Amino acid sequence: MTTLLGISGSLRQASTNTKLMRHAATLFAPDHFIEGDLNFPLYNGDLEDAEGIPPAVQTLADQISSADAIIIATPEYNKALSGVLKNALDWVSRTKGNPWKDKPLAIMSAAAGRAGGERSQFSLRLAMMPFRTRILQGPEVLVADSGNAFDADDRLTGELYEKLLTTLMADLRAMI
Repeated sequence: MTTLLGISGSLRQASTNTKLMRHAATLFAPDHFIEGDLNFPLYNGDLEDAEGIPPAVQTLADQISSADAIIIATPEYNKALSGVLKNALDWVSRTKGNPWKDKPLAIMSAAAGRAGGERSQFSLRLAMMPFRTRILQGPEVLVADSGNAFDADDRLTGELYEKLLTTLMADLRAMI
């Protein structure tokens, strides 16, 4: 029984990163797929001191801990990962232990620009370093012009994207 956790760095309902994450999950074909929720308050040490770790943050930390593998789809906002995703990483870092340690992790991105979120993936790799995950180094899945990269059923179009994502998911499964 494999459990795959998917995290989209976008809260937008029609997010192409959420579509990419879900499409990747179908290719991975886990026994159980969980979508992480990143709708957290902004990290604030005073809030943590006064109220502790928000329940939604602890839920995500527990999901990370119990997952066999994780995928993160990150948009690119101003040449970096989204604030939503960075905020979630910051909050989870405040939970007990390190739920990320040794977790197989695949990252991908979908962005409006022609580079498909290349800089967001670089910044995400840097942000993940303290957690000591096992990040796959490739193949890189960088979906450019993402608003036009999915069909009416939210399936990724383009033979190259499909091939890269299929390989990435097979490599992630092999890493478990």
